[in-house]
Amino acid sequence: MAKFRNYPPEHGIRVPAKVLDEFVGRLLRSAGMEAESADLVAAHLVATDARCVLSHGTRKLHEYLPKLRDGRVNPHPEVRAEREFGATAVIDGDGGLGHQACHEGMTQAITRAREVGVGAVTTYNHYHFGSAGTWSRMALEHDCVGLAISCHRFLPDTDNDILSSVGSSPISIAIPAGEQPDMVLDMGANLMPRTRQLLEQHPLPFFKALGIGTVNVMLGGLLAGIWRPEVMPPTSKWEANQGSFLTAWDIRRFMDVEQFHNEMDRWVGHVRQMQPVDGFDRAELPGGMEVQWSGESAARGIPLSDDHRRLLEGLADEAGESSPFVKYEATRY
Repeated sequence: MAKFRNYPPEHGIRVPAKVLDEFVGRLLRSAGMEAESADLVAAHLVATDARCVLSHGTRKLHEYLPKLRDGRVNPHPEVRAEREFGATAVIDGDGGLGHQACHEGMTQAITRAREVGVGAVTTYNHYHFGSAGTWSRMALEHDCVGLAISCHRFLPDTDNDILSSVGSSPISIAIPAGEQPDMVLDMGANLMPRTRQLLEQHPLPFFKALGIGTVNVMLGGLLAGIWRPEVMPPTSKWEANQGSFLTAWDIRRFMDVEQFHNEMDRWVGHVRQMQPVDGFDRAELPGGMEVQWSGESAARGIPLSDDHRRLLEGLADEAGESSPFVKYEATRY
């Protein structure tokens, strides 16, 4: 098993998505969020867990809930379109979680794509937006290609070398298929651990990461407006340090959708018959494993490790809420 990406836990219990969704919604409401917003964020976090992108799902509640309670993240933002023109829009997240602003942003990008072929939206003035793949995937069910890029506000240290200038700002691209798994690239800009030995032996990955990361910083951060003075301390009281660049392209404007699905299925199906990389038991393109894991989560429940479960139970205790996990001990594996 490769150690550089998310995987289902080797041991734990399985919890139905509906149960986990209701539980997470309660935790978010206990931190001051309104029911509709809490349900929206909970649904996105639980769907991320179902895909086993566990680093960006309900585990992030240990970060979100204290900030909501302490007034560093706005629990009831008034998300709005600050600017709209043709195929583009700018979404102001009003200091809330990025899930609310980006859900609105990608919804608008898709609407514009269906109307004129492409929609491009930036979001700013919000906190962490979760998994980039959450937003690119929204385009798939509308037979659109989706792109999501993000960056948080940070100032590189001039005492460090230029390779550290971009952090691990994420990018995700989602392309719909028919019967084969959709292709969903979801990655940070870091490609390899930064050591002098690796840099000397394999320089190309480091400089390619610099290029990808620079694009992500410029589109997901600078263009999005995360350095606007009005959303920075001391002017703003919110920890609104992240932005995004969200785009959708309507496949119908380029090719008949069924024809494109057939092309994707032919190519993806052929590639999946190739030999897997050493250490893997299947040949899958980006997004392929997440399709499998989502299916298993739907059929058997979302896998929670004991560590993940304890984290969520601790958050429930702090909020004075009950947790549902004991009744699922029979699912232990």
